[in-house]
Amino acid sequence: MQLGMIGLGRMGNGMTERLREGGHEIKTYDPNVEARTAGSLDELAAQLEQPRALWMMIPAGEITEQTFEQLLSVFVDVGVSGGIWGLEIGFCLMAGGDDEPVKRLEPILETLAPEDGYAHVGASGSGHFVKMIHNGIEYGLMQAYAEGFEIMQHSEYELDLQQISGIWRYGSVVRSWLLELLHSAFEQHGSALEDIAPYVEDSGEGRWTITEAINENVPAPVIAASLFARFGSRDEINFAAKVAAALRNQFGGHAVRAVERAKAGPDPR
Repeated sequence: MQLGMIGLGRMGNGMTERLREGGHEIKTYDPNVEARTAGSLDELAAQLEQPRALWMMIPAGEITEQTFEQLLSVFVDVGVSGGIWGLEIGFCLMAGGDDEPVKRLEPILETLAPEDGYAHVGASGSGHFVKMIHNGIEYGLMQAYAEGFEIMQHSEYELDLQQISGIWRYGSVVRSWLLELLHSAFEQHGSALEDIAPYVEDSGEGRWTITEAINENVPAPVIAASLFARFGSRDEINFAAKVAAALRNQFGGHAVRAVERAKAGPDPR
């Protein structure tokens, strides 16, 4: 089957390669990548036979809106999970749209997905909605692992976190692909993860999931707390902690720790 791939970043490039390996004819466009078949969206469209199928795999925000406005008014949307491993093991796909266009695209979807890793989840828009919730859940799962391993790191026992993450992959009720990835990270960086800065970015899905929970009056305390924990990781000097320490000192005479200037440096704000 023919497909036009717009965006050849970490996900788009892997998806293109997997589709080509599956025998599909993929035309590509990305203004930041030289190894593409088209120099513009118009040229990409001209390289495809009608009815054309185009897949946008580009960052959220204005670039997506602009590209979308140039291409489509009625569409099939597909939420994609798999990251950099998708080329090797397949991409989990959540498709939204009318039955006919989704059915027409099934050869593409089935090539990209592993066995039982694709579903037509509902009407247009539902694919990315489901993927958004998927990523919100991911925030909570990651934070739970992070907190559990931090408790073990600070315990009185000399625990080998790499070993523990390893055995939990087999038979444990908390086993998951995320845990396998954590074990790989310990293997690569050591149990203390000393060369990884304690700064956790978010790409928006957690915020959007919480916004939807508020709109629907659905409590989502775990996902909300995991997002706020990411915010907290970005404070080189945590002012809220300063306020709490100062209050404890004022009402109870509890000691406060002085800032080690040589290590802390100037306040970045």
